[in-house]
Amino acid sequence: MRLALACLLLIVYRLTAATQPNVVVLLADDAGWGDYSFNGNRQVATPHIDAIAKAGAHFDRFFVQPVCAPTRSEFLTGRYHRRLGVYGVSTGQERMNPDEKTVADSFKRAGYVTGLFGKWHNGSQWPYHPLARGFDTFWGYTSGHWGEYFDAPLEHNGVMKTSQGYIVDVLTDKALQFIDRNKSRPFLCFVPFTTPHSPWSAPASDWARFKDKPLSQTATNAQAEKPDETRCALAMVENQDRNVGRILAKLKELNLENDTIVVYFSDNGPNGHRWTGGMKGTKATTDEGGVRSPLFIRWPGKIAAGSQVKPIAGAIDLASTLEALAGVKRVGDRPRDGRDLSPLLKTGHDADWAPRQIFNTWGNNISVRTQTHRLDGAGNLFDMVADPGQTTPVQSKQPELAQELVASIAAWRKEMGIAAPTGGKGKGKGANGPGNAVDPRPLHVGYREFPTTMLPARDGEPRGQMRRSAAAPNSSYFVNWTKPEDAAVWNVEVVTAGTYIVTLDYACPADAVGTPLEFSFEGTLLKGKITEAFDSPLKPEQDTLPRPHGESTMRDFRTMTLGEVRLEPGKGELKLRAPEVRGKSVMDLRRVTLTLK
Repeated sequence: MRLALACLLLIVYRLTAATQPNVVVLLADDAGWGDYSFNGNRQVATPHIDAIAKAGAHFDRFFVQPVCAPTRSEFLTGRYHRRLGVYGVSTGQERMNPDEKTVADSFKRAGYVTGLFGKWHNGSQWPYHPLARGFDTFWGYTSGHWGEYFDAPLEHNGVMKTSQGYIVDVLTDKALQFIDRNKSRPFLCFVPFTTPHSPWSAPASDWARFKDKPLSQTATNAQAEKPDETRCALAMVENQDRNVGRILAKLKELNLENDTIVVYFSDNGPNGHRWTGGMKGTKATTDEGGVRSPLFIRWPGKIAAGSQVKPIAGAIDLASTLEALAGVKRVGDRPRDGRDLSPLLKTGHDADWAPRQIFNTWGNNISVRTQTHRLDGAGNLFDMVADPGQTTPVQSKQPELAQELVASIAAWRKEMGIAAPTGGKGKGKGANGPGNAVDPRPLHVGYREFPTTMLPARDGEPRGQMRRSAAAPNSSYFVNWTKPEDAAVWNVEVVTAGTYIVTLDYACPADAVGTPLEFSFEGTLLKGKITEAFDSPLKPEQDTLPRPHGESTMRDFRTMTLGEVRLEPGKGELKLRAPEVRGKSVMDLRRVTLTLK
């Protein structure tokens, strides 16, 4: 009887798979439009990524946001990121409001198994965690960037585990296992790669091909280019291409090639000045080079091989497009800003496609793109057909269009709740981003469906003389804990009354052993002490090039159990301090973790 039922379920799965295509979404981190041989870069070889474009469609002008978290949230929801509560990239500013629904929610409700393998960057704690946003399984990291690319500690469904190997190779392995495990049922596999985001860490074999390679194509702003960083970025792109090839090969091996939609794009412009085909701008700018991304989509037999889509499109379009292609009903009813691109992909006809405007923003710097023009953050109008490098403003020649787009930006700014700039057009405070102030929205603790809550240093606030290990919060840890007045503080909301196990990920020298510690929340106090030293060294040897200024050099951390504490529901400050400092410092602190018993 059980065997017959199992066979019946297998038949159902196979029939469903035959009518519902699988979806694989591949997302690069900090790769620019010009980092691919398909787009004309002769310094790098990306045959597997290029193959997606050659076997399907490539978009002539596809736009994302200037930085990571905003683009990712727009892909997931089809809505502009400022509607979602996403206005930064760290310290909680990257979180999507919990009441937003994602494309993964849609596919999951339609019977798909959903998996994410890589960088999430839209919230770490429940209900912001990937498993709360439509994904069945998660391997990777939830923060904006990760400081370790070799043998990295990674999260698997709420538990930290140590991996072995290069991070992109490891997470691709996990994606391949997911595909193999679910080959008989429809799946959505999202692989947001780590690279070529810094730190500049590439496998030795990839770096060996590039370290002495002359650069024959240089950045638009050639004087600002750092050649070794360009070489390392391209080495990481080639490693990523090889992993894309592994995924494509797995689909072919399992005879899923014709039943799988494969999408490839990047989350913003290049993380440095390097070749972009003459475009102006890099990551974190709203100029063309900062927001133009490749978009390659393959579905054999459904999307014509080698086709080009000329109407402008953006990350906000992908959720609706994938749902339409797969025949999946959308979950959620909030108005989307994106369009369903499937008519362009299925027919290739552009004539009836209505004109549109696509907005890009970082901080309060906003630009708007039409099919032919861009109004930049300073109010300059450029003809992007005649002048793709944005060298000559044309607002004096086309004043009516300029005025129309100025009005469009003003209306969009008001709709999104973005304050008007000060100090000139688009150049006021916040034009380069919102900074690293901790988001006032509390971090939630104690959901029964996700009982473990990690509170990393990046989401907390150092008080007193305590500080972060570097200016960039995402992969930082707290250091310089030298005085009783120092404290690590998190703004939290406990949602479930109960007993919580409190653990710390720390490193400290021998003279700190015996130091008393106090964990407190809204009048509740847990006392403990350091019982064991763990004086791990810094690990700069894992880097191919020195880290960019502001990024933490990493070290290993050990987990200690501080004790158990009863917490009641409520909002307040969760604080960790040492009432007495016995050595030169208390500890370096990576995270506090609370687990509801």
